[in-house]
Amino acid sequence: MKRSDRPDVRNPLLALPAAQAMQNLPPEAKAALKALLIDIRNDCRVRAEECWRKHKAPMAAYWKAQGVYANHAQRLLKP
Repeated sequence: MKRSDRPDVRNPLLALPAAQAMQNLPPEAKAALKALLIDIRNDCRVRAEECWRKHKAPMAAYWKAQGVYANHAQRLLKP
């Protein structure tokens, strides 16, 4: 297996203790949290694009990174 195929490399949040605890949440809580994280991810992507259009590259990079972390977090909540 290549290093880039390892789950902990593809999603660094898997190494956090709280990531394991999230697996014990009730299904309704997982679904609500996942929906929230997807909304955050989408909002971050919109903000990054807006900053990029306004030539504010540092803020675009900030919002892009926040969106990536939100996406990693929502992937922890697989059904």
